[in-house]
Amino acid sequence: MDRPFVHLNVAATADGKIDTFERRGAAISSARDKERVDRLRAAFDAVMVGGNTLHDEDPSLTVKSGALRKERQQRGLPANPAKVAVATCLRLRRESKFLTAGPARIILFTTPRTPAAELSMLNDAGAEVHILGEGRVDLVQAMRALLESGVERLMLEGGATLNSEMLRLGLVDELTVFVAPFIFGGETAPTLAGGAAVPGGTPIRLALVELEQWQDGGVLLHYRVANRPTT
Repeated sequence: MDRPFVHLNVAATADGKIDTFERRGAAISSARDKERVDRLRAAFDAVMVGGNTLHDEDPSLTVKSGALRKERQQRGLPANPAKVAVATCLRLRRESKFLTAGPARIILFTTPRTPAAELSMLNDAGAEVHILGEGRVDLVQAMRALLESGVERLMLEGGATLNSEMLRLGLVDELTVFVAPFIFGGETAPTLAGGAAVPGGTPIRLALVELEQWQDGGVLLHYRVANRPTT
């Protein structure tokens, strides 16, 4: 396999929304789920997000637990996994959490639509910037570049468009979905997989690996991808 192993993790409401219609990064995970996600991050070489998540939420993508960071370092790993983002046109602030929280390796995939001044700033900030594709980032090439750079296990944290494209291209191996016991509603609120539909309407089939019902009312679903769409 000429790409990393990819694990998609997401928190969704009972009606399948991963944010409200306002798209401001609404809180969905319970306290227990946040701890689970921190442990999951600590187990991967890199964590990846898409352009909307990057620009609208400015995630730090770091491991919050000092104990988990120490465990990584004891295994000869950096304290935090690498931060990876995919965006057609990058527009980060130099003081953004994505660039400054850490320490962590920063890998960015973009297209020629990102201005030269932005590329210069990112290079000065120590980011590894790859220009792949024209109108949009070539995700297959991006995955290959990550593997070549030493990323063997990648955690995907959305958002909806990147999730959809990664699934549609057959680049996801397994998923964990925390289903929170509430409803957002809203026709335009994003779901786990937005963007383009799978070819021919053929569903991407999942095989349930494990199901956990938590006392906080949430449910944790662990799936592996059972089939790959034909693209």
